[in-house]
Amino acid sequence: MNTSKESRNISLILMAILAIIVSLYGLGFAFIPGVDGIFKSKSPELIASTFYITMFYTHTGLGGLALLVGFSQFFKKLRLKRLKLHKTLGKIYVISVLISGATGLYIAYYATGGIVSITGFSALAILWLYTTIMAFISIRKGNIDAHQRWMICSYALCFAAVTLRIYLGLSVALGIAFATSYPIISWLCWVPNMVFALYKIKKIG
Repeated sequence: MNTSKESRNISLILMAILAIIVSLYGLGFAFIPGVDGIFKSKSPELIASTFYITMFYTHTGLGGLALLVGFSQFFKKLRLKRLKLHKTLGKIYVISVLISGATGLYIAYYATGGIVSITGFSALAILWLYTTIMAFISIRKGNIDAHQRWMICSYALCFAAVTLRIYLGLSVALGIAFATSYPIISWLCWVPNMVFALYKIKKIG
């Protein structure tokens, strides 16, 4: 096995581990309401809103599911040898993203940190929905190459759930106030992911 392939396999395994951990974290919200520390920065009126809470748990729960099933789509052997499973997981991913992205766009309006956080998370939700829809349209047209490229972008945005928590942890470790770090992280959690995704797409040609 060459070094390049080994590095790719290690990267996929690491991605899978992080995706599983964070997806279970997100899915847990659907069954253990009231445990999210971000709620501490919300107003009592917003927390008392059943609609907002429902939207929040729908977003985190289905976002966690998308993160969980999405990473499996990058394993070539699964795509080639278990095509039916690949398609089934793909459908679950698309449906999860459509609902999680739509609810994410709603809760972004109430993001802590003002207009910077609101626009950061809103842009993330819109791009996540757009890239996923384009990936679905591409495969329906039989354009596998375009489908794969759009899916790389879609999952890079989905992976913002992981990078968000990494940056939040780092900001806490560095002693940066939540009010200061969160607006920055609302962009930092996904913009570098997209840059990396576009780099990978360009690299594969």
